[in-house]
Amino acid sequence: MLITFQLRASPDVVMLRDLAQYLLGLIGKRLDARGVIMHDELPGAIGRLEAAISADAKAEETLERLHCSADSHRESRNRLSQRAWPFLDMMREARKSEADIIWGL
Repeated sequence: MLITFQLRASPDVVMLRDLAQYLLGLIGKRLDARGVIMHDELPGAIGRLEAAISADAKAEETLERLHCSADSHRESRNRLSQRAWPFLDMMREARKSEADIIWGL
C-alpha cells in the first residue's frame, strides 16, 4: 500500500506503507489512515530524523570497517538517508513555509 504525504509548498512524497510507518515512528508519530504533522512539531521531528540518519551512517561505517578489507568491494545498500531524503526535504520545506504535512486525504 502506498502512503502520500502532501504539502502545498512542495510535490507530494509517496512511499510504501512500511517505510512511512518506520519514518513516522522515528519522529514520534503513528501511521493512521489519516494524519498530520503540525508545523510546530517540525523542528523536533526534523532533529529526530536527522539523528536517526546520522546513527545509521555511523553504524554502516562501523560495519564496513569490520567486514571489508581495503581490496574488497561491497555494494552499497539502500541506506536510511537515501530512503528518508524526500520526506526530510518536505519537512524542511514545511518548516520554512510554516505549513502542516498531511496524509490520507
